[in-house]
Amino acid sequence: MKIFVRCFLISLIGYTCFCCAPPAIRKKNITFDAPHKLQLDVYTPEKVEAPRPVFVFIHGGRWNSGKKSQYKFLGRRMASKGVVTVVPDYRLSPRTDYRGATTDVAMALKWTKEHISDYGGDANRIYIAGHSAGGHLAALVSLDNHYFDSLNVSNPISGTILIDAFGLDMYRFLSDESLKKHRTYYAMFGRDSATWKDGSPLFHLNQSMKPFLIFVGTKSYPVIYESNKEFFEVVKKYQPDSKPIIEMKKKHIPMMLQFYNSENRGYEEILTFLSRSDRK
Repeated sequence: MKIFVRCFLISLIGYTCFCCAPPAIRKKNITFDAPHKLQLDVYTPEKVEAPRPVFVFIHGGRWNSGKKSQYKFLGRRMASKGVVTVVPDYRLSPRTDYRGATTDVAMALKWTKEHISDYGGDANRIYIAGHSAGGHLAALVSLDNHYFDSLNVSNPISGTILIDAFGLDMYRFLSDESLKKHRTYYAMFGRDSATWKDGSPLFHLNQSMKPFLIFVGTKSYPVIYESNKEFFEVVKKYQPDSKPIIEMKKKHIPMMLQFYNSENRGYEEILTFLSRSDRK
């Protein structure tokens, strides 16, 4: 009944239902961090004749909610398009702060680098993506090598895809007294402004960073839309050829829901980004 209701609701808003997802092989609940009991799922194409690019997706949820199993639709659709896809869990607030969550993401990427060839993935073509708070974690682990250095591994990321990312500039967000703050933000980022900067991807952008692909909705939350614009302007200084994907009249949640539709143009943008980055 739950599946039927969900499919029906999705069909009403114009998305392909997840129960009709394209064929793919799912290996679920693979442990990548035993001490913290963290697991990930791997989605592979039905036929892999040569190593495929790898797409690691980090879910959102204000850093205090969400789980990998909610994104089976994305894993299956990416795998059906020839991309090996990894969806990990990570520790949430108040169990940890942003440093712990980002370290978890780095651990998932370390596992991916070391094991993804067993699933048909190319360990030299690993891309990370994230929606909302997951976009923050994806951007931060891409830009701040401290997290990989602490694990004694090199940054394996070939490119970063942000989907209506939240938290790109937590310093400005938490410094603005006019904005209503949720207690989870302080649980994740503390109350020290120096920590807010350290946890803000904006302040880690640099000349040697890998390519970025940025999706943002014009009807998203104002703080997300404005911070993405600010972030992109700095990205463009280092990567002049970058162009944001502006989704007209799309709100924050539909920015992710659009990927239920396997024919959504966002997939084409992502596949093109992966192809272009491979040639660099």
